[in-house]
Amino acid sequence: MDPVRNPYAPGAGQRPPELAGRDDELSAFDVVLERIAHGRPERSLVLTGLRGVGKTVLLNQLRSAAIGRGWGTGKIEARPDQSLRRPVSSALHMALRELRHPDQESMEAVLGVLKAFALRQTADGKVRDRWQPGIDVPASSGRADSGDMEIDLVELLSDAAGLAADVGRGVALFIDEMQDVQADDVSAICAACHELSQQGAPLIVVGAGLPHLPAVLSASKSYSERLFRYLRIDRLDRPAADRALLAPAEREEVTFEPAALDALYAAADGYPYFVQAYGKVTWDVAAASPITAADVAVAAPVAEAELAVGFFGSRYDRATPAEREYMHAMAELGGPNGSAVATSEVAVSLGRKPASLSPARDSLIKKGLVYSAERGQIAFTVPHFGRYLLSHPD
Repeated sequence: MDPVRNPYAPGAGQRPPELAGRDDELSAFDVVLERIAHGRPERSLVLTGLRGVGKTVLLNQLRSAAIGRGWGTGKIEARPDQSLRRPVSSALHMALRELRHPDQESMEAVLGVLKAFALRQTADGKVRDRWQPGIDVPASSGRADSGDMEIDLVELLSDAAGLAADVGRGVALFIDEMQDVQADDVSAICAACHELSQQGAPLIVVGAGLPHLPAVLSASKSYSERLFRYLRIDRLDRPAADRALLAPAEREEVTFEPAALDALYAAADGYPYFVQAYGKVTWDVAAASPITAADVAVAAPVAEAELAVGFFGSRYDRATPAEREYMHAMAELGGPNGSAVATSEVAVSLGRKPASLSPARDSLIKKGLVYSAERGQIAFTVPHFGRYLLSHPD
């Protein structure tokens, strides 16, 4: 079939042609927006799940829903080596511009606070990287510029929420890879959400991260479990996975035989990224509609080879020899399904003391390759990673 017409889109954060299986999450967010619009108190949201389940795609879709209601929005991607002060400033600047507050004086007052927050000097007395936020008003003094991230963020977001309330709308700050936010900044986000919820202010934070993100938030503030509504994003069930394949194909007047759908679901295991990856290659190798199980059989090894390089291999290459040894031990213990394993069992498998393996484990967690499923347990953040490691012993 014509590869130019291939509708499938395997890509990091790239919206699939059919966003299947996420209706409940989208509806829940619509309720949040409606409640806030009517002055009702509502919690911020946190999406959690493994890599490849579509958290970033869903985060972007939620942002689109907020924009559609006239909200001011900004999005950032957290990095473990970066303070949130600069990215939050840029994101909030965008959100305030989207609000288009009619009172220029009120807008400039908040922009002055935002500029003061952005330019707050670091502990060594230097303005971070000599960055200028591009705000054409003087920085204010005495508001959001204390240098304490928790105090400053609460004051800044409170002022931004007040501006949104003036025009009957809201502000939403979207944070991807939220598990990588630095500890002090996590505490500041929790404190800000707590204060804003008590005020009934129209500003929410929507975060997305790996499965251990709730534990990261809880370690920062004991009340965090009451601040956020947690939505676990998981694999697609069979009807949703079939719809993700069939709907785009049917728009191109192509369909699948039932046996082909069976084979594709078995290969992709319901993970949205894999659904797109296998669907794309299967389309390219198929001669005509309907696509058959034989087409899937030809395509599967090609798709697996592409995933081995782009999805699994790129992550494996970031690990040091000691970290790779640790992950191979996890794979042997957890099997091809990548089940969580006890850290003590990994130590026994490698013939080492658990304390001696802590640096490798902690580094893997920081790199986002594994996460602590629960106390004393460790698991891969990437689905099917155990299977990949077992088939690539080197």
